[in-house]
Amino acid sequence: MLHYSVIFFVIALIAAFFGFSGLAAGAAEIAKILFFVFLVVTIVSLVAGIFHSKR
Repeated sequence: MLHYSVIFFVIALIAAFFGFSGLAAGAAEIAKILFFVFLVVTIVSLVAGIFHSKR
């Protein structure tokens, strides 16, 4: 998921460079959403791993 976030961020940078502001904003929003989803999934996995290892 982090991979897709980076891809959309790069697409946003390229689109912003060429002046496609609508496309750049859309790609940046998608990258931001995917990054936060990745962050939440990572934190949940870490917490679940900590609780599982204490059993």
